[in-house]
Amino acid sequence: MISSAPGNADRSLAARFVDGPYVPTPDNAEQRLKDWLADIEPAQSAAISELIGQSRAKDILLGIAEFSPYLFDLARADAARLIRLLACDPEPHLQGLIEKASMEVMAASSEADVMILLRRLKAEAALLIALCDIGGVWPVMRVTAALTDLAGASVQMALRFMLRQESSRGRMHAPNPDRPEEGSGLIVLAMGKMGAGELNYSSDIDLIVFFDRNATSLASDIEPQPFFVRVTQGIARLLQQRSGEGYVFRVDLRLRPDPASTQVAISTEAALHYYEREGRTWERAAMIKARPCAGDLKAGEAVIAEIAPFVWRRHLDFAALADVHDMKRQMQTYRGQSEISVEGHNVKVGRGGIREIEFFAQTQQLIAGGRHPELRVRPTLQALNVLAGSNWITYQACDELTAAYEFLRRVEHRLQMIADEQTHSLPEDIAAVERFAHFFGYESRDAFAKELIGHLNIVQGHYGRLFEGDPTGTAKLPEVDYGAGPDDQRLLKHLASLGFKKPVVVAATVKQWLTEDYRALRVEATRNAFVEFVPGLIDGLAHAEEPDDAVAAFDRFLQALQRGGRLISLLSQNRDLVALVALILGAAPRLGDMLARKPQIMDGLIDPRFFGAMPDQKELSERLATTLKDADSYEDFLDRLRLFGQESLFLIGTRILSGTVTAQQASIAFADVAEGIVHTVHGLVTDQFAAQYGRIRDQETAIVAMGRLGSREMTASSDLDLILLYDYDHEQPDSDGAKSLHGAQYFARFTQRLISAFTTRTNYGVLYEIDMRLRPSGRAGPLASRLDSFADYQEREAWTWEHMALTRARVISSSPDFRKQIEGVIRTVLMRPRDAAATAVDVADMRCAIAEEKGEDDIWDLKNAAGGITDIDFIAQYLQLVHAAQKPDILNVSTLAVLDNAAKLGVLPQSEAEILRSATRLYHDLTQILRLCVTGKFNPETAGEDLRRVMARAGDTPDFSALEARVRETQSEVRRVFRALVG
Repeated sequence: MISSAPGNADRSLAARFVDGPYVPTPDNAEQRLKDWLADIEPAQSAAISELIGQSRAKDILLGIAEFSPYLFDLARADAARLIRLLACDPEPHLQGLIEKASMEVMAASSEADVMILLRRLKAEAALLIALCDIGGVWPVMRVTAALTDLAGASVQMALRFMLRQESSRGRMHAPNPDRPEEGSGLIVLAMGKMGAGELNYSSDIDLIVFFDRNATSLASDIEPQPFFVRVTQGIARLLQQRSGEGYVFRVDLRLRPDPASTQVAISTEAALHYYEREGRTWERAAMIKARPCAGDLKAGEAVIAEIAPFVWRRHLDFAALADVHDMKRQMQTYRGQSEISVEGHNVKVGRGGIREIEFFAQTQQLIAGGRHPELRVRPTLQALNVLAGSNWITYQACDELTAAYEFLRRVEHRLQMIADEQTHSLPEDIAAVERFAHFFGYESRDAFAKELIGHLNIVQGHYGRLFEGDPTGTAKLPEVDYGAGPDDQRLLKHLASLGFKKPVVVAATVKQWLTEDYRALRVEATRNAFVEFVPGLIDGLAHAEEPDDAVAAFDRFLQALQRGGRLISLLSQNRDLVALVALILGAAPRLGDMLARKPQIMDGLIDPRFFGAMPDQKELSERLATTLKDADSYEDFLDRLRLFGQESLFLIGTRILSGTVTAQQASIAFADVAEGIVHTVHGLVTDQFAAQYGRIRDQETAIVAMGRLGSREMTASSDLDLILLYDYDHEQPDSDGAKSLHGAQYFARFTQRLISAFTTRTNYGVLYEIDMRLRPSGRAGPLASRLDSFADYQEREAWTWEHMALTRARVISSSPDFRKQIEGVIRTVLMRPRDAAATAVDVADMRCAIAEEKGEDDIWDLKNAAGGITDIDFIAQYLQLVHAAQKPDILNVSTLAVLDNAAKLGVLPQSEAEILRSATRLYHDLTQILRLCVTGKFNPETAGEDLRRVMARAGDTPDFSALEARVRETQSEVRRVFRALVG
């Protein structure tokens, strides 16, 4: 195989590797490689062995086998392809691959054939580019250019095929059949990293599709918009639809104007009108990188020229600096990337990350590009060079930011090569970062961390200096007299301009703050501090979901404060905390009311630990014990429990709003708090009940969490789905107390007492709502079940939906021995063999029943919508029920863990698993926000801009319109997977 390329040995890829992963213990990787070579044809095995005997080629393959399941699968999938790549000269080979695929696509007769050809091109090119990157054959910007070339060629091939099909049907006239896009009027702009030639390894491709309705090659009876929309949808389908051979590129069309309301292809006339009237700063920044990549390229260049006045203002545009900084700050605030770190750090949007370098360049391009055309360049590094050459930045800044950018892009690529996921975050734990460091070629986590943090700090320094001054944005507020009251027309006009619907009421309330006798403001120093931050507070409340209600909520809060000196002094000195309080009171009425009623729960915000790591179960238990240790009565005990629960909910909720925890971390934290409280109440009620009724010999009770508590996927508003199981000495079923109770009666009354402890309203409200409908026989069954009866019911009588619910069952309070018995029963039930087809019918019927009862048409009902959370939960539960008998490792209470397990075990295709995992993360992010901020149904028509912004950031989209489009697309994909798997 190798000798077929004489004279090319020195140029072969295998001989050119100069870098590679560090594999400290290669035994497992050696065995994986050896096992694979033993399974393929002897001639292929010999050829690969000869090739990897050269230079560092074997080290590269061992590193891939050890650290990258995705790349190792690509290598093993086609031995002949791997031999070709190791023996090739990569530059001409990649070009040859693209040219060959282009000719084959031109000759293809069906979409199915085109999809196969494009996916085979992607697989070979992806493996080639990864090998060149990992092995140090290509510098990182050559890697990004290669990925961009591949993407551009793929889009062009798909477009040409679609237009040739339309031409053959007589819907358009193509003067040049080989290039039907010429004169077609269809314009495809590459945006973002694709536009700049900087695609990352697992990147989506951002496209905007325009058409010039006055300059098309369409037949006279063909309406342009539906035609070009259909073609655009066809291009996206060819590139991103998942098949047995994977996908080519995920296509994102949401950067177009107002994507929730517009078609995927829009006319140039409508687009230009939008940019002139409504275009925002982020869209100007995005258009810096816009580049015609397919379709009618001449028309594309003309559109770029027409949009230029929107992007490049004639005057020095310093107002853009504040807008761009605000975008960046909000993004970081939500994403929890306010500090530089290693574990969990997002190298794209985190402090010192790739986005800061891009914003550093783009902001200065926006400011000065109107008067200095030389700044109008697309690639980030080229922009830095031009900025340095034009004396906008120093050459030192250029060099340092360039080095950091190249390093961080390599980190980003290596992260994405592990599983072909569009991720930018380092692993959360030290051991996983150590493994990643080895994959990246470092001998230790510390060596990698030192270089990473060095680059992040340098970037942060340059970025921070660019945006020095008024970090809170309050300096631009106009000079008005906030104490003038409702008779001051200038104040009323200002309040109305901020968005208050009742400026007279707001002005009166603010005057009260500044003139009346609030207990918390009686100390002069406190009042002076309060006066200083009133402008910033009003501005923050003005951006709330309901600004007028937020002011009223803050007024209640201020009236309830007994001692405000320390708190208000802190607020006056820390505008970030002011913004956080404004966000709480404005965007999250649930938290705002809680804060107004019980301002002492805000103490947790002042605790230096607030922005640190979330407390684990051990720490929570210690805090709870401290809270309860000197309670002097049962009622005092319940009050303290409720206060602890509400303070914990408030702090976790605030962390969600501030973005300092992920949705998954918040879900676990909510569950940990609930679990600790349940365990405490269980012990308290057990002792109290025994004091009154005695105990039954050998009695055991256990609380089993179901639903969201069982899966540790709770939100701020989750009920507790519980089952109580018990056992005792069946020979002596009577309790030994003064008031003796018999067996089942004892435990039924005990359970009622337990429920009462949670649901009785005290001065501090209700602890949790309890739902016990998942017990055997539901509402018709006894409140508590004896373990043997529970086991018998599950084995003989339970419906499939009850076993689906049982996949989330988790014992949260019990003795160790009783816990093991219960877990054994549950595992036995879940691992019994089942008929897959019959189970699928039951699952589908259950889904239909829920749809009929609760509806599935509201896309913002993220749980019940078609393709929403319930679809994903049911898929995970179905996979466990039908495969656990043969593959027990699939079992887990967490939906995300089940999807991971199913993919690893081969019962869920990787492509489908990634769709479901991505959707799950999106839904969890949004659900945590909605449960905090909305008490009823979410209605985007009436939601405030503040909430819409928070949601857009949670969904990692530039604005709410793009979020809505993303949710619709995600739900469509999930429903497709649900139908494919379940029916």
